[in-house]
This record gives sequence, structure tokens and C-alpha cells, in this order.
Amino acid sequence: MKAVIFGNNQINVMETQVPGQKQGEALVKVYMAGICGTDIEIFNGYAEFSGTPGHEFAGIVEAAPGYPELLGKRIVADINCGCGECRWCRHGDARHCESRRVIGIRGINGAFAEYLSVPVKNLHFIPDSVDNLRAVFAEPLAAALEIAQQIHIKNTDRVAVLGDGKMGLLAAIALKHYTGNLLLAGRYPEKLAIAEDQRIDTVRIGRKEPDKDIARRLGQFDMVVEATGSPAGINTALALVRPKGRIIVKSTSRSPSQIDFSGVVVDEIHIVGSRCGDIDLALRFLEHRWVDVAALVEKIYPFSGFTEAFERARQKGSLKVLLDINDSGTPQSNSF
Repeated sequence: MKAVIFGNNQINVMETQVPGQKQGEALVKVYMAGICGTDIEIFNGYAEFSGTPGHEFAGIVEAAPGYPELLGKRIVADINCGCGECRWCRHGDARHCESRRVIGIRGINGAFAEYLSVPVKNLHFIPDSVDNLRAVFAEPLAAALEIAQQIHIKNTDRVAVLGDGKMGLLAAIALKHYTGNLLLAGRYPEKLAIAEDQRIDTVRIGRKEPDKDIARRLGQFDMVVEATGSPAGINTALALVRPKGRIIVKSTSRSPSQIDFSGVVVDEIHIVGSRCGDIDLALRFLEHRWVDVAALVEKIYPFSGFTEAFERARQKGSLKVLLDINDSGTPQSNSF
């Protein structure tokens, strides 16, 4: 099979063996995969991962020893693979298993390949009404919806989402169901327009606009979601949040952030890290079309064009770039 290999800041597309399955694992043929900001950070050195990346995908089960009922099922998957024995796993939270593997990120090869092995317990069935393009968004949409699972959001709360990248847009699209007072702040008019089409208020902020000027212009918020992907984004969030307010941090960056904690202490700010979420909840949102994720897709590339697709995904201002692993055609622009 063909697979993408990251290592030593290089991309190689090569022939490798189809992965075997241990007891409790399924062989999944990948239909479609999405290139995520985390994949780009991994290429740049984040998580010190070498192997096949890719954790946003939709596929079909082709083999599952001991689980014949799974054959032919279209699936997405939780990406955290726990040991099954530690206290975190025993309480159903493999996300924090100390010895966890994470598909395409830590210790297990991912979905930028024709096939991958996935623990059976991580599989989630795709509803018939959800096509593969939308199903690819199950993992990142779950991460966006996780914000409202971690923090109680009142309809009257003034909420700002910082960043109009893929996660920022998904967070805004998801959180509009929880508050009527939401603002998305970003830099790209064409991306802000996607949110505006979904009845979300937006504002453009300058690349070099000082945080204090942004705060003076926008005022204070009860909650700020930091999804800029930048190490400096947390400081913009701190400038915008009210005393005793909450900041939810979504960005993962290879470079560390520098924070003046005196303001955090004096204003008693709550800072919450937020990562993966409930895949079944995301699939329910997709099934009922409560969110329009197709609007976030910029282009679909054939798997043979991975290098070109990855370069496009790395460009500032790009939207979601998808890979048709079946190589079914030339790059397609968004017309969904």
C-alpha cells in the first residue's frame, strides 16, 4: 500500500506493507482524510513523531478478526488509544492514559495511507446520511464541541473565538448553538464570510494590532476561545477576558507561549486546556445538519498529489484541504 512518512522534516510517499491486526483491532481502508494544523506542527517537529501522520479520516472496515459484524461498516474513530488498564482507562477516558498511543500523532501510524489499523473499541459508525467529506470533520468537530462539555455556557454569556482557521471556524459554528452573543475575531475576510453565512458575528483584527488596542475596540468577554494556532494568541485572550472570566485554549504549537501570570492571578482568570471530544455527539450534529462543515473545504486532492495538498494546507489563510485516498480524480475546488 501507499503511505506518507514524516521524518527528519521530510515527506516521503512510499510503498509499505498493509498493517496486520492484533486481537481487538480492525483493518480500515481509508476513503478520505483531512490535513489538520496539528499535522503541520508535527511536520515542524511537534510531538517528535516519525511515521505516518493523519488523524481526521473516514473509511470502511475490511477486516476485524473476531468481529464479523463490523465488516463493510463506514467508520470514523477516536484517536486516543489507551492501555485499557490504568485508572484513566478504567474510568473511560483514554485521552489521559499515560501510555496512550494517538493515531497519527503518537506511537501509532495514521490515516495518510491506504490502510490503517484501529482498535475496535475506538470505532464509530457513520450514519448513512453523512457522506465521507462531512464525516472527516467528526474528529475536529468533536474537539470544537468539547468546549461546551467542559464549560457551562449561558445564552447570555459574551463569548469571543480568536482565530479564523479551521478550529476557530468550527468552534464558532459549534458554539453558536449555546450562546446568542458570539463573536469570531480573525484576519481573513473570505474566512470570516463563511461564519457570517452561518449567522455568526465577526470582526477583523490586524496582524500587528496591539492586544490592548483590540481589547479597547472589542471590550471584555465572559469567555474567550483561543484558537489562533499562535504562541502569542493566549496573550490576546488574556487582554479580552473579563475578571473571573474563562479562557479555553485550543492551540497546539511547537513553540512555547510566554505569559505574564500576574494578570491571571490578580483578575482570577480560569484557563482551561481543551483537546478531543465526543465523536458520537459530533456525528449527531453532522447527521442533523446542525452545522455546515462543507463550507470549510477548500479543495480535495487525490492521494497522489499529497505533497501539493500539504503545501497548500501550510499556506496562511488556507481552509480545509482533504485527500481522496482512492485517487478518484484531479483536485476539486469547493462546490459542495
